[in-house]
Amino acid sequence: MHARQAIAVVSLLCINLVCRAETGVTPTTIILGQSAALSGAAKELGEGMRDGARAYFDAINAQGGVYGRKIVLKTLDDSYEAERAAANTKQLIEQDRAFALFGYVGTPTSNASLPAVSQAQIPFFAPFTGAQSLREPFNRNIFHIRASYFEETEKIIQHLTTLSFKRIAVFYQNDAYGKTGLDGVMRALKNRNLEVVGMGTVERNSTDVADAVNKIRQSDAQAVVMISAYTSCAAFIKAMKAQGVQPLFWNISFVGSQALARELGPDGVGVQISQVMVAPWDDVNPVVKEYKHLFVKPGESEGYVSLEGFVAAKVLVEGLRRAGPNLTRDGFIKAVESMSAYDAGGFVVRFGPRQHAGSDYVDLTIISKNGKFRH
Repeated sequence: MHARQAIAVVSLLCINLVCRAETGVTPTTIILGQSAALSGAAKELGEGMRDGARAYFDAINAQGGVYGRKIVLKTLDDSYEAERAAANTKQLIEQDRAFALFGYVGTPTSNASLPAVSQAQIPFFAPFTGAQSLREPFNRNIFHIRASYFEETEKIIQHLTTLSFKRIAVFYQNDAYGKTGLDGVMRALKNRNLEVVGMGTVERNSTDVADAVNKIRQSDAQAVVMISAYTSCAAFIKAMKAQGVQPLFWNISFVGSQALARELGPDGVGVQISQVMVAPWDDVNPVVKEYKHLFVKPGESEGYVSLEGFVAAKVLVEGLRRAGPNLTRDGFIKAVESMSAYDAGGFVVRFGPRQHAGSDYVDLTIISKNGKFRH
C-alpha cells in the first residue's frame, strides 16, 4: 500500500513538473528560433547574423551548455519578405516551440512577426534593425543590442553639417525600414533648420534605381543618405557615378558593409557607413579577439554583421545564466533587465525594467582601397 502511494506521489510530481516546464526548454536543450534572409538580395545579412551567433553558441555547447542545456538555433529563410517571416514565426512558435526568437533580420520582417510575438509573449531578442516600431511603444518582450536608426542618422547629419554640407538628399527603400531611416534624417535636419533637398525610392529586393537616380541627380545634393540593402545601394551608387554625379554617399549599418564593398568594387572608395558595432578587426577589444578566434576560419572572414550576431549570442547567453537553472521566459526577461552595465568585452550593453535598448554606440567609417574600412 505504501509503495503504491509513493509511486502515485512521484508520478503526480512528475506530471506537475512537466506541466510547469517552459516552452522550448528541456533538461538538455534550449530552442531558439530565427527568421532571416538566407536567399535573395539580403542573404549575406541573414547568413552573417546566423553564422556569427552559431560560432558563440557552438563554443558554449562544447563547454556543456548553460546549466547542462545545449542551445539549438533553428533558422528559417524568409528571403527578406514580410509574409514569409510572419509564417516562419508562426511555425517557430507553434511547431518548433521555441523558447525565444533571436536575431531576426530587417524591419518589415520583424514588424510582420510582432503580432505573433505579442500573442505568445515570447522574448524577441536582438533583431538586426534599428526601427522605432520595435522600440516605441515599449514592448517588454523585445530587447535590442544595437543603436536605433534615429541615432545613426543623427550622427551622420551631425557629421555632415559640421562640415557645412547642407544640401542632403535621401535614397530609401520603399517600406517600413526605408521610411524609418527617412524620418530619422528629416528629424535630424529639422533640428538644424534644414530640409531634405531630394528623395528617391527603390522597392525591397529590387535594383531598379533609374527613377531615384534621376530625381536625386536633379536635386544637386552635396550628400545622399541611403536607407536600403547592399544590392540596391550599390546599384544606385554605380548609376550615379556613371552619370558623373558624385555627392558624398552615406549608408547606415543595415546595408551590410562588407557586402556593399564587394558589390561596389573600385566604386566603393570613399563611400561612408555608420556602424553600431566595434570594428571587427580591432583586436584591442576582447570580444573581437574572442570572435575572431571562434568565428574566423578558412573560407570565413571577419565582418560587422557576423560580429553583431556573435555579440548578440553572448549577451543572450549571459541572460540565460542569470536566469538560473529553472529557466522561464519571465525569468529570462527579468535576468536581462538586471544587466545594468554588462561588458561583453569592449562592447557594453545597459538594460533595465523599462530600458530594453541596450546600446547607443555609433561609429562612422569609410571604405578605402581594396575594400578595407577605416574610421
